[in-house]
Amino acid sequence: MDDRLSILAIGAHPDDCDLAAGGTAAKWAALGHRVTFLSVTNGDAGHMTQGGDVAGRRRLEADEAARRIAIEYVVLDHPDGRLTPSLEAREQIIRAIRQAKPDLVLGPRANDYHPDHRAVAVLVQDAAFLVTVPRIVTDAPALRRPPVFAHFEDRFVRPVAFRPDIAVAIDDVFDRKIAMLDAHVSQFYEWLPWLADRLGDVPADAGARRAALARQRTRVLSDAHRKALAKRYGEVFASAVTHAETFEISEYGAPADEATVRRLFPFFP
Repeated sequence: MDDRLSILAIGAHPDDCDLAAGGTAAKWAALGHRVTFLSVTNGDAGHMTQGGDVAGRRRLEADEAARRIAIEYVVLDHPDGRLTPSLEAREQIIRAIRQAKPDLVLGPRANDYHPDHRAVAVLVQDAAFLVTVPRIVTDAPALRRPPVFAHFEDRFVRPVAFRPDIAVAIDDVFDRKIAMLDAHVSQFYEWLPWLADRLGDVPADAGARRAALARQRTRVLSDAHRKALAKRYGEVFASAVTHAETFEISEYGAPADEATVRRLFPFFP
């Protein structure tokens, strides 16, 4: 369709985008828009015992997650836990943005506990203007105008807390988000439970495992979440929402007025 959106979400690891924007991605995809998730590292440090090709396993899991909601997943080959905002990585991000020709780019903020997340935030920030510069990365045609950039939600408050500019209700696609996360078996049923010292609590049955995952990924929405939901859905609807994903508009890239937000997030009444 002529008015199809292109959405590019960039994360550090092959499950970051799923966690932050999997439900919203499912909504975009269901409407026929083009969604690409990009993981800058290959995730090869994301396991407690498995040697060998952990990166290959995680690539297959990302492919399966993408298949479950009909999007594209790209995984670059930077090593997990060792990502730096290098010139090489910056040029890869510039190239990826130009190739996607996105209307919207999503990514993390720069204040985060994980060095890979911080590196991705810097890389995306550094690419925001350079995607329009023809003499940079000359093998990929420069964009005439930058896209809108926005940040995934995070819980960090220093130096500045996350601001939920946009809240998307995802109750109707929460099961599809959980299906995406369920595809990342090495993470949600092995690595993350091991980190939390709860590996023995993971159910053996696939259905029970997915149900437990859904419970773990259900949170109490804050007053700020409710206020952001009410801004575009109305207070009555917002008060009944259980699951939401929120995003903060970046100062980089194209400006996003209310008309632009509603065009990029075509889910609001």
